[in-house]
Amino acid sequence: MTTSTSPASPLRNAVRLLTVVSAIGTGLALAAVVQGALDGPRWLLIVGLPVTALALTAYGRAAEDMESGVAPALRSGGPRAFAPAVVNGVKAVNKKNGRTAGDGQAVDSVFAFDLTVMADDLPPYRIEVRHPLDQQGLLHRSRAVVEYDPGQPWRVVVPDNPPREWLARAERLVPPVGEVKRRTGGVPAGFSALMSGVVIAAVLLVLVRVLG
Repeated sequence: MTTSTSPASPLRNAVRLLTVVSAIGTGLALAAVVQGALDGPRWLLIVGLPVTALALTAYGRAAEDMESGVAPALRSGGPRAFAPAVVNGVKAVNKKNGRTAGDGQAVDSVFAFDLTVMADDLPPYRIEVRHPLDQQGLLHRSRAVVEYDPGQPWRVVVPDNPPREWLARAERLVPPVGEVKRRTGGVPAGFSALMSGVVIAAVLLVLVRVLG
């Protein structure tokens, strides 16, 4: 199995900055709600409630996406590895609600690839990968090559032009025997920002009590 890493990129730094900003914003909003509800001023409660509700909704939606079995994108600058996969099925779905769509070429639809990934260092697992294009012509093939994150194997993509040696390996792939479990994510996206926000809120409230 071939793995590769890449240096930190501006996109990766932007993601880290967004996580920090989200944590600080969540912490300020939570602290405002608690402080406004207990001691006032009431404008803190009025401002903090909608911001907190918006943040929790976003975190909850990210968690639902993680539990759905749909593969998220690879981490920018993270490790990469190729693996052969069995194509269990391909269908067009609505990209917003995941329901089956009649036309795979419609603007609001994407292809959903139901794959069994068979990496060398992991038990076989099923995952759904979505893409607006029929990558590798999987509508008419039973084997594929995927690219995944060895550290977070629920992150899987179907590359457009995988190496020839991996295509040949995929063609020789023998499907696993027995039931294969679906792979879902580990820690939901945004979880670290939410927990950091709770810590920031607690620290702010303690400081208010001590200094106020």
